Amino acid sequence: MHVKQLPETLINQIAAGEVIERPASAAKELIENAIDAGATRIEIATAGGGKSLIRITDNGSGMQADDLDLAVRRHCTSKISATLDDIRTLGFRGEALPSIGSVAKLTITSRRQGDAEGYQVAVHGGNSTGVKPAPANPGTVVEVRDIFYATPARLKFLKTEKAEAGAITEIVKRMAIAFPRVRFVLSGSDRSTLEFPAAPDDPLTRISQVLGADFRDNAIEIDALREEVALRGFVGVPTFNRGNSAHQYAFVNGRPVQDKLILSAIRGAYAESIPSGRYPVAVLSITLDPALVDVNVHPAKADVRFRDPGLVRGLIVGAIRQALHRDGDRAATTGASDMLRAFRPGFDANNAGGAAQMQDTGSTQQPARSFFYGAGYRPDRPSQGFSYDSSPSRPFQSAGEGLAATSRFAPGFGERAQQAGFDALTMPTARTETISEAPSLPPVDDTGRYRLGAARAQVHENYIVAQTPDGLVIVDQHAAHERLVFEAMRKALDDKRLPSQVLLIPDIIDLPEEDCDRLMAHCAELDRLGLAVERFGPGAIAVRETPAMLGEVDASALVRDLADEIAEWNTAGGLRGKLEYVAATMACHGSVRSGRRLRPEEMNALLREMEATPGSGTCNHGRPTYIELKLADIERLFGRS
Repeated sequence: MHVKQLPETLINQIAAGEVIERPASAAKELIENAIDAGATRIEIATAGGGKSLIRITDNGSGMQADDLDLAVRRHCTSKISATLDDIRTLGFRGEALPSIGSVAKLTITSRRQGDAEGYQVAVHGGNSTGVKPAPANPGTVVEVRDIFYATPARLKFLKTEKAEAGAITEIVKRMAIAFPRVRFVLSGSDRSTLEFPAAPDDPLTRISQVLGADFRDNAIEIDALREEVALRGFVGVPTFNRGNSAHQYAFVNGRPVQDKLILSAIRGAYAESIPSGRYPVAVLSITLDPALVDVNVHPAKADVRFRDPGLVRGLIVGAIRQALHRDGDRAATTGASDMLRAFRPGFDANNAGGAAQMQDTGSTQQPARSFFYGAGYRPDRPSQGFSYDSSPSRPFQSAGEGLAATSRFAPGFGERAQQAGFDALTMPTARTETISEAPSLPPVDDTGRYRLGAARAQVHENYIVAQTPDGLVIVDQHAAHERLVFEAMRKALDDKRLPSQVLLIPDIIDLPEEDCDRLMAHCAELDRLGLAVERFGPGAIAVRETPAMLGEVDASALVRDLADEIAEWNTAGGLRGKLEYVAATMACHGSVRSGRRLRPEEMNALLREMEATPGSGTCNHGRPTYIELKLADIERLFGRS
């Protein structure tokens, strides 16, 4: 078999398979070219989900005839010279236009600012018609028709027109967030017009245009710097979450990316604040020296590689947690409207007349939208009144048990808690006497002194109702106290070395030498968490002590998991995560339970402790510990506004 040179057209089609995966890929490359050209207005028109037509019109610098001729040739670009160490533009590979032209019908019409006439070049299936004069406005118009007509096999793998149109919309949204000074207009016969006006002075305005007006009221600003890496952006409070990760946007030096390291760091930062299956809303921008990040990992340029991934991940996790500690303990503003819908199914919170409207569908009414699970969730309505025993949120122990039982750890956890150094924690004082009737609440004039107000009542022996200056707060007493106990336990983890249990016979674990080196580099950190390891020859680790808090543990599996984590992230946080998981379970069993009547002073003490404890807005499992209803919302419920 002889080696031969492939034809230029086939080479371009092979390259196009990596660069242009779908119509949205072509739209992304063309929008990036327009931004690199200095455009302040970009209009995108599509038809057939981008399969039939993609037209990008911009008011950028434009191109001359010679530039147009080179632009449709492979590896021709104006954005870099001889090195990849200082990339400051979105495009740099010089592959997008020739790749598109090899699989579609590409036409480019351009005119430089100040020139008397414009020029046009067309490339159909890899064949160029040459540059010729053409009438044009200043800027560039790129038109792509019948994408993948030259490669029918690829065309068969495209999704429906609606799905492809949605992918282009998502690309435009990401670009709009990254470049708030640019006006974007997305239109076409296959969609309704979407416009993002320029917002040069306030990035949050543009973000709100994309994510919705509710994000502004529920956003926390991020501004952090570590070594040579800067992180800015906005994240949502934990109770403002979504059902998927589509509302997480990340940018590196202005480039929209979908990097696993960044998304993993966001998930880790919210680990204890958001329920399983829910996702935070975040817009993060990382700025660093271009030499410290490789954007040339893949032709699509959606993945990047950092020179120090541990630094970037630590910066993201630390900055988000610090922001949540500072300003995250508040209920989402969207909770009020959803709460009103829970009171009255079909309630229109935006009704100008103020009257609640019921959605009558015949024999039944439309179920309310759930505050906790958000839009689209339709829980089954109970056929009878509230029952503690049938409640899906019922804690492990049954109602009616006294606090003497509910305030203690579950069997086995007490011993572990003492061994782990948590025996000094202040737990609820046992009260075994029976309370025949709810205590009366004395008048309290302190509603304006505290963020969570003053306790007024307890309903269903689980929910504390507190009055604030401008509304009321409803607190889940078990979830709130669970968070308080867990935070006390976590503080104990930070304050001293955790007790450990010495193994009678050290556990010898065979590992690759490089894994042994990584583990020994973190041995001091592991020892502080109660895991004592030492080198046992060139390819083995001896485990002499394990954290007492974990009880019986598979030391071999634990060490191997830690070695894998250190290899990927250069951190041994997995062990701490396991310890915190045990602490969270202890806190759940050691908290004041549902079904326990509280005295007024106990309820107010719980509220004050919540105000002083970071992260008290959610429990250890990510569920909200309280919701807030403003007085204006209550008045709307009764049609008074």
